[in-house]
Amino acid sequence: MNYKTKLKIERWKKGPFVAYTILAVTGLMFLIQELLGGSTNQWVLVQLGAKVNELIVLGDWYRLITPMFLHIGLTHILFNALIVYFLGIQLESVFGHWRFFALYFLSGIVGNATSFAFNPSVSAGASTAIFGLFGSTLVLVKLFPGHPQIKAMAKNFTLLIILNLVFGLFSPGIDMAGHIGGLVGGYLAAFALSTPRAWRTTKKQQLAYGLALAGVLILLLVIGYSRFIPVMNLFS
Repeated sequence: MNYKTKLKIERWKKGPFVAYTILAVTGLMFLIQELLGGSTNQWVLVQLGAKVNELIVLGDWYRLITPMFLHIGLTHILFNALIVYFLGIQLESVFGHWRFFALYFLSGIVGNATSFAFNPSVSAGASTAIFGLFGSTLVLVKLFPGHPQIKAMAKNFTLLIILNLVFGLFSPGIDMAGHIGGLVGGYLAAFALSTPRAWRTTKKQQLAYGLALAGVLILLLVIGYSRFIPVMNLFS
């Protein structure tokens, strides 16, 4: 391996490769959706792993993860991709690669579990994970109290959170349960994971938030199952 190749690999490792990989996989899945019949085709969405409550009850646990990589329409994916690009790169530099990876996926899983518990409709999109990223910016203010750049970032994204939630209330088809669940999941996960250079955090606090995150996820799954199993038993 020559020097230039080694240098490129080192730059890749130091860069936001997790955010770039998420964007690449999301883009690839959107292309597959279009090739199979269109991103707005519900059959395509279900076949590729959209959140379908009845199928989760039947054992398709992967549907708590795969909806993060599916989108409904070009506007949907463009909006979410822009947020992952601009916010994700910033957060990956603060949390580190693998903490950011865990933050993104834990937020999305909790968001989809919340949708499973409270939204009977088929749903898909990275918004569950993205709201988790929003929630993590609120935590960074507490991990780095008084830090001017983080304070400004949190202020900007607090406004964006409010605007998105208000917009969701008046827009049919928006998975509000998933958005709120992702926000809560991201908030708890950010505290549990912390950052390598946090000014104010302890292992005890991280453990407490980690247990709270696990408890919330378990509760949501129990609620989801309790809502759908009795209904399905009527047809068995």
